[in-house]
Amino acid sequence: MGQAVLWGAVAAAPLFIGAVLAMLRKWPPRWLGIVLGFGAGALMSSIAFELWEEGLNLAGPIPLVVGVAAGALCYYIGDRIVEHRSSSKGSAGGPLAFGALLDGIPEQLVLGIGLASGHGVSVALIIAIIVSNLPESIGSAADLLDGGMKRSRVLTLWAGVAVVCALATIAGAALADAVGPEFRAGASGFAAGALLVMLVDSMIPDAQSKAKESTGLATVLGFALAAGLSLAG
Repeated sequence: MGQAVLWGAVAAAPLFIGAVLAMLRKWPPRWLGIVLGFGAGALMSSIAFELWEEGLNLAGPIPLVVGVAAGALCYYIGDRIVEHRSSSKGSAGGPLAFGALLDGIPEQLVLGIGLASGHGVSVALIIAIIVSNLPESIGSAADLLDGGMKRSRVLTLWAGVAVVCALATIAGAALADAVGPEFRAGASGFAAGALLVMLVDSMIPDAQSKAKESTGLATVLGFALAAGLSLAG
């Protein structure tokens, strides 16, 4: 359980650190778009080389595909609710935070289950998580601040997301003996489905609107770095 607490905190911390970085300086829109594009590429790598591949290896395609569909629908419905309640309709900050939550909970749940089952955590994997989570929270926090949300509320929001995701690792460790590979595959699929919808609906369009022609290059660089780290691990 001690390992679950440690690695859960390490994996979730970049979500809060990104929000803090967004407040330390005013990020020019172009740079913010490049950061978002880089993060989008890293998340694509996470879907392809961690969530999808892990789910297939654990239990085959059926639990994985069911999880993907559930995650996509859950994000789509939740995002509509977030947009309806948001006072800043043009901001992608809220959807990005919601996407981080829907991705982080099942992803770190699987991490906790793996730790309790005796699987080690590679340094490369932790770096890959940081590479994907940090730009996501920087972009969301900056958008929320531009939309008029108070700094204290932005920090509270991302602190809450980080804490919930860290607790998911502990919950995964506690549930390790009670769940099978089908559950783990479904959880990986859920995270992948939610991420895919978030990327297409919110993160990439927001990056493109800010960074213009630099978005594609930043996305490829983010994908290449995160994929290399995942494969190295």
